[in-house]
Order: sequence, then C-alpha cells, then structure tokens
Amino acid sequence: MKFIFTFLIMSCVAFSQELSLPQVNHLASLPLKCLQQEYPNKLNQLLLDGSDLQAPKALHPTFYGCFDWHSSVHGHWSLVYLLNHFPDLENRDLIIQKLNENLSKENIEQEMVYFLKPHEKAFERTYGWNWLLKLQLELEKSNEEFAPVLASNLKPLTKLIIDRYADFLPKLLYPIRVGTHANTAFGLSNAWDYAIFSKNEDLQKVIRETAIRLFYNDTNCPFNWEPSGTDFLSPCMDELGLMQRILREKDYIVWLKKFAPQLFSTKFALEVARVSDRTDGHLVHLDGLNFSRAWNLYHLTNQYPKLFSHLKPIADKHFAFSLPSIVDGNYEGEHWLASFALRAFEEKK
Repeated sequence: MKFIFTFLIMSCVAFSQELSLPQVNHLASLPLKCLQQEYPNKLNQLLLDGSDLQAPKALHPTFYGCFDWHSSVHGHWSLVYLLNHFPDLENRDLIIQKLNENLSKENIEQEMVYFLKPHEKAFERTYGWNWLLKLQLELEKSNEEFAPVLASNLKPLTKLIIDRYADFLPKLLYPIRVGTHANTAFGLSNAWDYAIFSKNEDLQKVIRETAIRLFYNDTNCPFNWEPSGTDFLSPCMDELGLMQRILREKDYIVWLKKFAPQLFSTKFALEVARVSDRTDGHLVHLDGLNFSRAWNLYHLTNQYPKLFSHLKPIADKHFAFSLPSIVDGNYEGEHWLASFALRAFEEKK
C-alpha cells in the first residue's frame, strides 16, 4: 500500500520530470508478470476445424501472455525499452531470462507456422504487425549483450510481416479511421520508423505511397467527434503523426494547416478522456487514448517547438491523468497500459 501511494504521488508530477526508478520498476513489473501468464487469454483465431483448437502457448509460444498476441508483443517491447534506458532496473536478470525463453529461435519458427496458415493471412493486421516492427527496432538498437541474438531470432517473422505490408497496402483502397486496433494511420507509424532505421526503401515506398493516397487530401479532422466510447487511439492524432513522418517539413505544415488548423491556435484545448469503470476491459481503453494522444502531441511539439509549444501542456495533462490508473490492480488495464505509458514517455523527451 505504501508503494502504491508513493507511485500515485510521483505520477502526479511525472509530466514535468523523468520517470523515477520506483515508477520504472513498477511499469516493468506489469509486462514481466504477464509475459508468461497464459490465462485469461483472448485468441483472435479463425477455426477451420477442430485441429485449430489448441492452447495459447501451443499456438504462440512467444507471444501467448498478457491476454492477447499484440499486448504480448508490446509487453516484450516495453521490457526491452526499459532495459535499454534504465541500467538500474530491478529484476534485470529475470527480465532477460524471460525474454530469452520467449524469443528463442524455435519459438519464433512456431509463431511463423501460425502466420503461414492460409486462413490466417490477416492475423493481427496491422496493429500487431506495427508493434512487432517496433520490438524489432528496439532489439536492433540495443547495446545489451542478449539483444543481437534475439533480434536475429525475431527477424524472419519481421520479414514475413514486412512482406505482408507490401502485399496488403496497395489493396487497401480506403483508410480505416477507427480509434481501435484496425486504425490505418497507427498501423503504419511504427512500421515507418523501422523502415527508416533499417534503410528498407521498399517498405518506405509502399508506406509513403499508401499514406499520401489515403490521407493527403484530408481536411478539417473532426476532433469534436473524439473520443468514441472505447477508443485507445485518436484517428486525428494518429493521422497527423503518420503524415509528420512521411512528408517534408514544409509540405507537412501546409498539409496540417488544412487538416487541423485549430492546432495552430494557442487557445486550442483538448479534454482528457475519462474512464467510468476501469474493471471493464473496453472502457479502460480510454486511458490508452490519453497516452496515444500524448505521444503524438509530444512528437509534434518536439519537431516544431516554435509553432506548437502551446500543445505540450495538453500532452502533459493527458499523460499525467492516466498514469496513476496503471496501479489499480485490474488486469483489464495493467496487461497493456504500461506499454502505452512508456510509448508516451519515449516521445516526451
């Protein structure tokens, strides 16, 4: 109880300082706890016959914990990110042990068996794909001794996902603008970052062409329509975050003045999303929306401080509002919200 109280107090000021070591250790404890927790589990699975019915760990020996496949992926990312940035992280050896166990060559090969089933071609498209490429990037950036082997183990699945992007994106004639998993703009953002880092010009090309085709002519994004009841992504914010990545600075500002002219006003306001019941696995999504809004606003203000410094307090408010909820002890939120909080912190700088 004393630790939780301390965490809550420190969370209230987290937006104005670095995360403290107690906060970091707590955030690490959540994916560490669920990384190898098989149940409860939500399998996003298409069954052709009874032979497809297997336990989560048999189907996904790497990404079976943390309730569902994509949450497991970004749980792994969270731990690698924390190891990369916090050398005094508690339970380092245990974290590395679990990462080595889960991200073994044999386990990734079995993950690919599932992905290569003809009827699972769309599995985790594009939300889980996007997070997998972020995990790959974090492993490849790492200076930790364990990381190169795990990056190499994961690489075949990453390549398969990149091939799936190349196959799927030209066929996507219309963007998906929801605030949940299928959101097109978010589904391309981490993929773009990895394409840049890995100098994969083919992946850059297909993402750039898709983003321009689907989003370049958009104007006046309706911020007043957000949030929908169970959003954890912002359709407006994620679109401007993607276009910020793929457009040249001058072109981006021209585009943004048409897409979100209100952001240029120092009077722009955006209320935080409020959660009425954090034991409800869908309603708690709105904490994730606060974090995802924050990371997009931080990304924008960091690149264009002269134009958008007035937006940073809005990002800070969103980040600080939902950070204390990660200690509420409800598995509905804690199995994934730590990743979203760290993603916002990563952009906060």
